[in-house]
Amino acid sequence: MRRPVVLLLLGLALGAISPLEGHAQDPPTTAGRATPAAVNLNTATVDQLTALPGLGERMAQRIVEYRQKNGPFKKPEDLMNVKGIGEKNFLRLKSMVTTAPAKAEARQTPQP
Repeated sequence: MRRPVVLLLLGLALGAISPLEGHAQDPPTTAGRATPAAVNLNTATVDQLTALPGLGERMAQRIVEYRQKNGPFKKPEDLMNVKGIGEKNFLRLKSMVTTAPAKAEARQTPQP
């Protein structure tokens, strides 16, 4: 009984056996979709927002309506002001959303 354990430990120590062998190491996806790049809360459409994991059409519509009523989001944390998005949901979405101005808007400078 001790021999298989010793052989397993020896194989792990020598790198002959990977401790995660046989386990998937791909990042998780949502319903077969890859996680999207950062979505700008101030310019995103309902369709773009529904691409975020866990956001349905109703919640995406609430985000757009909140933005129309209250103006642009100043920081991603403002998303928690939308009814139905609490801290838990925000933390899940935090790395996937931004409030930064679009690149084209940021580069607009007066032409001589």
